[in-house]
Amino acid sequence: MDNLKTQIKELQKSPISKDIYKRLDEFTSLDKKGNDEWFSELCFCILTANSKAQTAINIQTELGAKGFLNKSEKEIVSVIRKHNHRFHNNKAKYIVQARQFSKIKTILENVKDPREFVEKNIKGLGWKESSHFLRNVGYTNYAILDRHILNLFVAENYLKEKPKVLNKNNYFEIENIFKKLAKDLKMNCSELDLYMWYIKTGKILK
Repeated sequence: MDNLKTQIKELQKSPISKDIYKRLDEFTSLDKKGNDEWFSELCFCILTANSKAQTAINIQTELGAKGFLNKSEKEIVSVIRKHNHRFHNNKAKYIVQARQFSKIKTILENVKDPREFVEKNIKGLGWKESSHFLRNVGYTNYAILDRHILNLFVAENYLKEKPKVLNKNNYFEIENIFKKLAKDLKMNCSELDLYMWYIKTGKILK
């Protein structure tokens, strides 16, 4: 058995596994909530692109769904800037533009490929953050290929090198490697992501 699988299997036996399953339950519970909560999570994922997850969490906590939906672009810029996010103007603009999809849960219930819809239609979200959003609202079959996951894959020889750019083709190729590892470990992609993220960061965020 390779080193990464061994590490994950050891973590499954540790107290960390309870925290991971608690977080997975939170993702599942969001699936039962409405459009406003889903839109808030969509905005959170717009904020996480090129930023720390904790910074985005802090902004989301302050603004909440009502703030994301109703505050002016200028007000949103002010909140984002207060939390030392580097891209306050662009992020606020993307959030306001995304309001045309404020009924995102309802919309995704009626599309064939939710991730492709999000990636194509929500400005500021690529394949990684589209996957991140869907994972956070209860989907379990997408890999979130952020730098932590990619670096770990390189370190453990699942990849020869980290791609300079993630496009649709190489994203899906690496995701297939991720899915095979998840299958080997008898877990879904959401579960594997949290274990790998913990190995790299020592944290269990979202």
